[in-house]
Amino acid sequence: MKIAIIPARSGSKRIPNKNIKTFCGKPIIAYSIHAAISTGLFDEVIVSTDHSDIANIAVQYGASVPFLRSNENSNDHATILDVMHEVVSWYDSKGMSLEICCGIYATAPFIRSEDLVKSYQKLVDEKRDSVLAIGKFPVPIQKAFKMNDGKISWFFDNFDLDRTQDLSSSYQDAAQFFWFNTAKFKRSGLIIGTNTGGYEIDQLAVQDIDTQEDWEMAEFKYQFLKSRNERGN
Repeated sequence: MKIAIIPARSGSKRIPNKNIKTFCGKPIIAYSIHAAISTGLFDEVIVSTDHSDIANIAVQYGASVPFLRSNENSNDHATILDVMHEVVSWYDSKGMSLEICCGIYATAPFIRSEDLVKSYQKLVDEKRDSVLAIGKFPVPIQKAFKMNDGKISWFFDNFDLDRTQDLSSSYQDAAQFFWFNTAKFKRSGLIIGTNTGGYEIDQLAVQDIDTQEDWEMAEFKYQFLKSRNERGN
């Protein structure tokens, strides 16, 4: 059995009601639900939430909410691993065996169903324990600075004379989705391990949404990408 798990806790402080806030015409969580359903890969697309308003909107857009989160996984300290573990344990308690799970972020409006399909194929073909959506950093992290008392210094002293084109590319979590083999997850308790594959996302589609400024930038980028796709560029 394969399921998609979309974590959507209430109580965001910097962007109130972030997971169901209207993004370019519809609740932002709807993009994640639609992309997951459109793949045809999943036996069920569920939303893990602690709030009935989020649950109602999730169901409206085609997801299911088989249970509400426990109190311990509804606070600011609950991790994504805690949420995944709670969902997997709930299915175990009902006698339903989960083979593969895909965690999909609720605030991922750039997510595409074709990326979900291709990354799933990577998980299977390469026999990975998990696969994470990643985006390339625009500049080499080996050239990063840190600042103390107004003065800058290198993070990595041994790369200061290297040309940027000679340095290895580096990547970040694209904040869109991750796949994992459920049996391996239950044994290790980890998503990212020694056998995790990376699936690269278009750099323009990588956007954390933690502040109002992030939100506005995401809407700008979404409209740009939509226009670019419509032009066929």
